[in-house]
Amino acid sequence: MSAVYKEGSFNGNILVAEKGTIIYQKSFGLANEKTQQKLDLKTRFELASVSKQFTAMGIVQLYKQGKLQYDDRISKYLPEMAAYSDITIKNLLTHTGGLPDYMELLSKEWKTSNYVTNQDVLDLFVKVKPAVLFKPGEKWEYSNTGYLILASIIEKVSGKSFGEYLSDKIFKPLKMNNTFVYRRWYKPEKVNNYASGYIYSDSLHRKATPDELGKDYYVVLLDGIVGDGMVNSNLEDMLKWDRALYTDKLINKADKDQIFSSSKTLDGKETNYGFGWRVDNNGIYGKIVSHSGGWGGYITYIERDLDNDKTIIALQNNSTEKTAIPVKNIRKILYNQPIEQKVVLDVATLKLYAGKYLTDAGKEKEVLFDDGRLYIPYGDNKMFLVPVSKTKFIMEGFSPEVTYEFIVAADGSVLKYRVRQPEQGVDKEATRIK
Repeated sequence: MSAVYKEGSFNGNILVAEKGTIIYQKSFGLANEKTQQKLDLKTRFELASVSKQFTAMGIVQLYKQGKLQYDDRISKYLPEMAAYSDITIKNLLTHTGGLPDYMELLSKEWKTSNYVTNQDVLDLFVKVKPAVLFKPGEKWEYSNTGYLILASIIEKVSGKSFGEYLSDKIFKPLKMNNTFVYRRWYKPEKVNNYASGYIYSDSLHRKATPDELGKDYYVVLLDGIVGDGMVNSNLEDMLKWDRALYTDKLINKADKDQIFSSSKTLDGKETNYGFGWRVDNNGIYGKIVSHSGGWGGYITYIERDLDNDKTIIALQNNSTEKTAIPVKNIRKILYNQPIEQKVVLDVATLKLYAGKYLTDAGKEKEVLFDDGRLYIPYGDNKMFLVPVSKTKFIMEGFSPEVTYEFIVAADGSVLKYRVRQPEQGVDKEATRIK
């Protein structure tokens, strides 16, 4: 951890526990760069998409109370979504609903500088009626839209705001006194010991908070939305959450079995996602459930090794090209395995892999070289590749881990690459064409 902090790839708090006993926890870096306030173990962070597990728990609790069914159509609770009446609550929980991304929709249709709320998004779906990406259950595709709608269903069924519901039914019962739904621009509150989120700004050529990037910056504009994010917490409370999930305080074993089981698409393919948790069965580590999050400078992660009761929680408040979630080597240490060291490759070797590749689906992909590093272009972002051997690379800061392995001929020419992400069932090849 000292090494990854020193190299600038980690700024935040980390906790590792075995059977509920903390074996390592430490703070690295600053909570506020302007005031030079340091992080401490009680500092609170925005959880980003790690919030989804709390949204899912809210739905499960309402199911337990008989107030909804997983197979209910979402239009039963949100009549304005009648155009999407085939989509069920379970589809949304498991990311198999097929609804288009609300952020992409807003980027085209939202013409004001007003904060966006859940209801604004629902109204926009009514107005524009964007087509679904696929039929419900046909595919798995991660959906922030789905969890926004789940939060709105929680509000409709419970008669409480999303934040009030989670506080009354989850946070207070578990004595998670530092956990709350917080929208710092849409509904400002004074919060002590809070970590500011920092993003690297290409225009400013430095790290900056979303405040510095203006009200039209998408993180600020979308601050009224809940469900896919906006839960805030700290290490202590997240460990309380982890421990509660080994008990029946909130729900019973049958409910937990469903939450932590991979759902399937209509053709029987595993999605490796349950209700708000990624699910992985590993021959070495056993069953692992986890989730990562990234939003407004916060990079977060929780992992629960269910068969061996090991817990890893990482809360970061820097999001730069170097930022990484160091979970892979932490897990290796926990299981007495040698850690994977980065290797240094010369420029000539790196440039050898740069070029254009053709996938089996006929799509052109690029691997580019810039300033001594290889990267994959992804929209406006650069997904850097970190070498762990002469031919194998890991995608920096990506969880679950993505690897690129280059296949080289006897004469030294590059034939293709193989990209793998076992947790998501990804194993594809692309042939070098240029």
